[in-house]
Amino acid sequence: MAEIAEDGGGGHGKKSGKKRAKKQSTRIDMTPMVDLAFLLLTFFVLTSTFSKPKSMELTFPVPPDNPDAQVKIKNGVTFILTKDDRIFYYEGEFREKDTPEGPKTQLSELTFAQSGPNSLQEYLIKRNKWLHEQIKALNEKLDKKQIADTTYKRLVKEAKANKEAPTFLIKTDDKATYKNVIDLIDQLNINLVGKYVVVDIIKPELDLLNEKIGG
Repeated sequence: MAEIAEDGGGGHGKKSGKKRAKKQSTRIDMTPMVDLAFLLLTFFVLTSTFSKPKSMELTFPVPPDNPDAQVKIKNGVTFILTKDDRIFYYEGEFREKDTPEGPKTQLSELTFAQSGPNSLQEYLIKRNKWLHEQIKALNEKLDKKQIADTTYKRLVKEAKANKEAPTFLIKTDDKATYKNVIDLIDQLNINLVGKYVVVDIIKPELDLLNEKIGG
């Protein structure tokens, strides 16, 4: 509130024939402004959204009794990450040597490039083509309102969890970067991969990798 203080202007007891104008001074009361500031502060605190830590859900299998034992997964693809942003892969079970079931495992290399014959994205599109076609068909049905939204989500989830769908294993050596692991998982999610796990690399795989990169 503003107050006006009046001052007689003074004759200090002296009589004079002239009347002097009264001097006025203004004083502003800041108390209401302090209350308003606290109200605004309370409002912004209650309505603000605080940054939340970002997290990513990963699936880790139960550790085997033998750390060097190879986990047998039907229709599996194993990615192995190493230094210099290099990524190798092999399909099926790992074989240290030629067997009646198949030849010795050989590593093939992919890149993190967005396109190209050896790019990770192109490989995942081809490897997961059947799922892309299923989800495309479901999208068309959803657009034509032939199925409900809840039914669409359920069918997509079931398609990703199909037993015939490939399972992707992610492994790294001690020279791989955390960024490359995240980039690989992002590509898996973009390409609608429903089954992937992060597991430890076994010694025969590490030996084959070092042989491949000359480490």
